[in-house]
Amino acid sequence: MKKVLVFIITGYQKLISPFFAPRCKYYPSCSTYAELAIAEFGIKGLFMAIWRLIRCNPFSHGGVDYPSKNAVLKIKERQLI
Repeated sequence: MKKVLVFIITGYQKLISPFFAPRCKYYPSCSTYAELAIAEFGIKGLFMAIWRLIRCNPFSHGGVDYPSKNAVLKIKERQLI
């Protein structure tokens, strides 16, 4: 289940997201947050991602919001590659 959801999110990131300007008020982006949360927490990560999408609205202040401390390391590894 985790792999299927992560595959769908990765497909969105590579095929659909490049056609739109970056708009996310949070760092990492909502799709990256969802990918990391689901990969680490499974179904709980799915609910974390849904809650993040609900919070991402014109009235939110945004900011830095990682799903876990491990996610920080994974994002830094991606930036080095």
